[in-house]
Amino acid sequence: MIESVRRSFNDKYTEEKYQGFLKDIEETYNYTPKFRISESPVFIDKVLKNKLIEACNDILKVIENPNFKTITEGAFLDPSHKIPNENEVPKFLQFDFGICEDKNGEIVPKLIELQGFPTLYGFQIFLNRMYRKHYGEAIPEGLSQHIYGMSYEDYIEMLRTEIVGDTNPEQVILLEIDPHHQTTAVDFYVTRDLLGIEIVCVKDIIKKGKSLYYLNEKNNEVRIKKIFNRVIFDELFQQEDLELSFSFQDDLDIEWIGHPNWFFRISKYLLPILKGKYVPKSFFLDKIDQLPSDLENYVLKPMFSFAGTGVHIHVTKEIIDSIKDKSNYILQEKVKYAPIVKTQDVDAKFEIRMIMIHNSKTDKIEIASNLVRLSKGEMVGVKYNKDKTWVGGSTAYFEV
Repeated sequence: MIESVRRSFNDKYTEEKYQGFLKDIEETYNYTPKFRISESPVFIDKVLKNKLIEACNDILKVIENPNFKTITEGAFLDPSHKIPNENEVPKFLQFDFGICEDKNGEIVPKLIELQGFPTLYGFQIFLNRMYRKHYGEAIPEGLSQHIYGMSYEDYIEMLRTEIVGDTNPEQVILLEIDPHHQTTAVDFYVTRDLLGIEIVCVKDIIKKGKSLYYLNEKNNEVRIKKIFNRVIFDELFQQEDLELSFSFQDDLDIEWIGHPNWFFRISKYLLPILKGKYVPKSFFLDKIDQLPSDLENYVLKPMFSFAGTGVHIHVTKEIIDSIKDKSNYILQEKVKYAPIVKTQDVDAKFEIRMIMIHNSKTDKIEIASNLVRLSKGEMVGVKYNKDKTWVGGSTAYFEV
């Protein structure tokens, strides 16, 4: 961590600045985010930055291996979930690392989970601008939200190229279930503002043959050419009464921006396959011959849930025995988060999501941005951080 910047930020912080920051976020889109936004970003030095880059590169070597699709076929627990016309490269990847202390007292990133699915690509760049606007010189210009120092303009242009490209923006949609009531709705509004694409609910899609349409503001049918998919399948499968005019499994005349199959391939399913100094030990629950004797040092996770749903942090044999579908769970070694962010009272822990995108111009998966979650509770999550301050969603600024 960059201690000098941390001290300076804390000295210059005022509650008035923070409230002005929140008010500006709410008024920009006439919307109050449904998640807590932290009072502070985090400031990461070159040492930790380089470890994060190394950790990402280690994982990417596995994902970019020519046999990757073969080794992840088992991720489709139900073969009917597989969707046609899958591309060869994931467009969006997220690697979540807890910032931890190892046995030698060294600060290291440890992989918590990963996703082949979009995240808050729009909101995080907006959050960066809001932090800088309201905290001014407390966030030095020599630091960047982008690990390689990418400019704001280049970042937006990259998003536009990869999501919209040469297509008429009106024919590109952000697709979600009941989007305006999602926790991440503010990200949808920022994305619409930045890219000029429409937000569409899955229930409002019209199917004609192999083509899909939506109704624009003038009530005219618009043919969809590209779908920026934000539908989380764990949620979709739970919507038993959801009536759609199409199925994701249909052979459709559209281009998926972020093909849905990568949601399964790059997921917690991959954790037991990965090895390395930045990856905690993980096991497929249905393939463990003998449970570890120290279950208190493990966490139990469903493979395809989001936002901590179904996670058990106090694992017992009784809990494991009660699980009927063990093929849908992994057992992962716990890691020790380090409370290294100085706040106004108790020091905070954090995890960082390295936000990546496949750059079609370079044909490489690149780290584009980041998302931080600060915590003072047992886990990173709302229910573990109630009534606490300097916790919640944030971003990191890197020494470049």
